[in-house]
Amino acid sequence: MTGARTLYRDLTLVDGTGAAPLADAAVLVEDGVIVYAGPAADAPRARPEDTVESLDGRTLLPGFIDTHVHFGFADGRALAANNADVSRSLHAFESAERMRVTLEAGVTGARDLGGADAGFRIAQERGLIRGPRLSMALRLMSHTGGHADFTLPSGANSHDCEHTAAEIADSPQEVRVATRRLIRDGADVIKVCATGGLSSPSDGPTDEGITEEEIAVIVAETARHGGRPVAAHAQGAAGIRNAVRGGAASIEHGYLIDDEGIDLMLEHGTFLVPTLTTFDFADRIHLMSRKSIDTKRALADETYERISHAVSRGVRVAMGTDAGISEHGRNLRELAQLVSVGLSPMDAIVAGTRNAAELVGAADRTGTVQAGRLADLVVCEGDPVADIALLGDRDNVVLVVQGGETVKDTRA
Repeated sequence: MTGARTLYRDLTLVDGTGAAPLADAAVLVEDGVIVYAGPAADAPRARPEDTVESLDGRTLLPGFIDTHVHFGFADGRALAANNADVSRSLHAFESAERMRVTLEAGVTGARDLGGADAGFRIAQERGLIRGPRLSMALRLMSHTGGHADFTLPSGANSHDCEHTAAEIADSPQEVRVATRRLIRDGADVIKVCATGGLSSPSDGPTDEGITEEEIAVIVAETARHGGRPVAAHAQGAAGIRNAVRGGAASIEHGYLIDDEGIDLMLEHGTFLVPTLTTFDFADRIHLMSRKSIDTKRALADETYERISHAVSRGVRVAMGTDAGISEHGRNLRELAQLVSVGLSPMDAIVAGTRNAAELVGAADRTGTVQAGRLADLVVCEGDPVADIALLGDRDNVVLVVQGGETVKDTRA
């Protein structure tokens, strides 16, 4: 006996593979799985008991995947202070709300790279909260004095507690043990700080962090436990090179990448997650430290130049926003940022769908609108291939379907 079916028709299909948009298309979903996607003329005939949804010429795309978020935080100051001004129960509700608005923006999957525990993933899987499917790093691994060491000049450290977002390790043996702790606690991905950062308390973007040798130890340790990718926070050129040589699957940020780093990324097939939305901070200055503001302004031009060069040379890009530093629920603004550094609108869409799904290890289940994939679908007003900025306004995202279930529908 067949299950519940929904036929979406009267739509233009952008399937996430990079293929040209298909006008007059149809998509058939059965029990949360796509069973047909293609020309309407070839679609299976609707049965009397089927639900038939006319999309009135709108564009249907795969659900997007944001490969770099921090649901546990609303801004950089909250990260540094470890949400010290809210109770843990309130923090959970606030994080759940950030997940909800992200889902309704068209992001049906996400990779949380530090600051939230595995309970959020479990709660989403059980239907207790609505949000993107999650892959989680839990904590950021850093050396003492590195990007995730939040110790203040006074010696105070708000992360010196059980719910810290930091994992401090200072030698090959310590990173091995730290990796084991993270795997024990439910990490799907290991986040390492290969450099300092724009808002680091004690170091900066060009300072090196976790070493090449230590990253290689982490990669080897994950292989002993079923395999998990390593995501490297890396902004300066030397740290980027260390991370790629050590075996990181992705370079997060990559702002000052040089040609040697690009060569290595092309050789190893490493993904670049540029998180350029963080440079669009005019309406968030009040949420940022003076150091972060000054550093971002000083690096902006060089960052866009270097990322553009990496794109022109063919480095693979996956969409990530650093939401938590940038704003939750406006994630798809990153697509226009990717176009600004040289991706075509279609390539930017692929970066947020198929490429992102490959990076998080879900390409066999999500990321494209094809038969056999989960029915994670986004419907947009207008033509985002002609105007990619349409997707950055969540009001234009009028229908979101996750696993066949409608989670947002604002059509008139």
